[in-house]
Amino acid sequence: MSQYRIKVDPDLCIGAASCVTISPETFQLNEENKAYVLDHGTEPTERTYERVVEMDDSEKEQLIMAAQSCPTLAIFIYDESGTQIFPEV
Repeated sequence: MSQYRIKVDPDLCIGAASCVTISPETFQLNEENKAYVLDHGTEPTERTYERVVEMDDSEKEQLIMAAQSCPTLAIFIYDESGTQIFPEV
């Protein structure tokens, strides 16, 4: 398992919900129709645009597919060392 920091930029998010469709255990939409990041395995008690989550390789692939599906590239993913892995810089 590795840790990844997931960040949604609410200014870029248009509420397309493609991330929610691909990875509903990671993303949900709030009342403003903006995606927020869930803490894996727990009930969504705090709606935050940024969270560090632990995931295995298959979960990571699904996370990247969800981020790639965003039409405005509003989802940023960083590895344990803080290097941005999506979108590629």
